[in-house]
Amino acid sequence: MLAATDVVKSFGGFQALARCTLEIERGTVTGIIGPNGAGKSTLFNVLGGLLEPDSGGVALKGQSLLGLRPDQRAKT
Repeated sequence: MLAATDVVKSFGGFQALARCTLEIERGTVTGIIGPNGAGKSTLFNVLGGLLEPDSGGVALKGQSLLGLRPDQRAKT
């Protein structure tokens, strides 16, 4: 249902996400765990539309969410 494919996000010289791929199926509960600085918040911000990835894609039900604002993503 929700998919992130090969997402890359950098801040200056720091690469927060390096080809991150994630698929979350409808009706499942998924947790993201890791140490501080692992990119968890960055991933959520990319999925939610607060940040655009440098490369890669984010899709809901096969439809790209890139370029949509957070409020537009919530309506899909």
